[in-house]
Amino acid sequence: MRLAPKRFALSFGVALVLLAGCAKGPNPSASSGPPPAPVRVATAEAKTLPIEIHAIGNVEAYNTISVKSQIGGILMNVNFKEGDPVRQGQLLFEIDPRPYEEAIKQIEANLQRDDALAKQAEANLARDVAEEKYYREQAERYLLLAKQGVVSRQQADQAVSDADSRTAALNADKAAIDSARSAVVADRAALSNAKLQLSYCSIYSPVDGRSGNISVKVGNLVKATDVELVTVTQIQPIYVTFTVPEKRLPAIRERMRSGSLPVRAIVQGGSAESDTGTLTFINNAVDQTTATIKLKGTFANAASHLWPGQFVDVVLTLGQRPNLVTVPTRAVQLGQGGSYVFVLKADQTVELRTVVTGDTVGGLVEVQKGVQPGEQVVVDGHVRLAGGSRVRVLS
Repeated sequence: MRLAPKRFALSFGVALVLLAGCAKGPNPSASSGPPPAPVRVATAEAKTLPIEIHAIGNVEAYNTISVKSQIGGILMNVNFKEGDPVRQGQLLFEIDPRPYEEAIKQIEANLQRDDALAKQAEANLARDVAEEKYYREQAERYLLLAKQGVVSRQQADQAVSDADSRTAALNADKAAIDSARSAVVADRAALSNAKLQLSYCSIYSPVDGRSGNISVKVGNLVKATDVELVTVTQIQPIYVTFTVPEKRLPAIRERMRSGSLPVRAIVQGGSAESDTGTLTFINNAVDQTTATIKLKGTFANAASHLWPGQFVDVVLTLGQRPNLVTVPTRAVQLGQGGSYVFVLKADQTVELRTVVTGDTVGGLVEVQKGVQPGEQVVVDGHVRLAGGSRVRVLS
């Protein structure tokens, strides 16, 4: 029983010695510091970048036609479906033509009657011309005989009166011919107008485009120019309207003097479809409330990427600038002192370097000051970095 405390004291002492030895042993992690931070890098390169102006644009139809009827009648047929593409000259609507066909028949009958009256008046004129000639010669003979005392003066005066009567009838015949001919001309004009009215019974598309909602259904009574039957929107070509700051106007006008300027319209959304057109319009005044100028580009829109009323991202290219130092936009960070990048050094550490940036184009940013071509900058893994941090470059 007395030996147990000695064994306990011995064991306790050995434990203390072991603990002390552990406490005084080396600590590798404390002497080597934190592990290198994993990063990805990219090389700064000298490239040629386009001079671009970015804006938000709105797509406008090249033409918007409100199709209305020019006559009244019952709508008989609709030869397309809502939303269908239509071609110029395609038959869209048919209005009951029967009232207009009957009107043409009536006018044709009137024309035949008046034409016959004109011919009759011409025949009367020919007859009266012959009679007037006979009676005028008769009157001249009677006047000569009256001077010779062969016939009485009364007989001579009667012959002259008969000749004058025939002359008056001749003038009446000429007036009748003029009246009949005028009636024929009026009938032909009325016939031409009636045929024109009949042609309005068939309504054709005025342009190539896309049809909208049909507002009048088959069987309804249509009044002349009363309601819109359908809207046809021309989308090939198509316009994109956008605004840029007025300070950009001199450069745009200068570039347009030397040639057309390309405009790219990018459809907003996941598809990122785009189309390229040409700048065709500069507004004649600057909007003083916003200090912007309205521009318009024309696009062929062959694939129908652009749709009227749509908002698109617009890129107007003014030219190109060569030999610019560029880095990926992900490399540039923003701090309290401005923009900066982490430059990889030969000893696998990074240097925090302040930079002056310019335009951003296609995922690249121009570095005007702070980075030289060939230097490598960190593009991923900035969170764990500070000036002088050791890094491990990932492939």
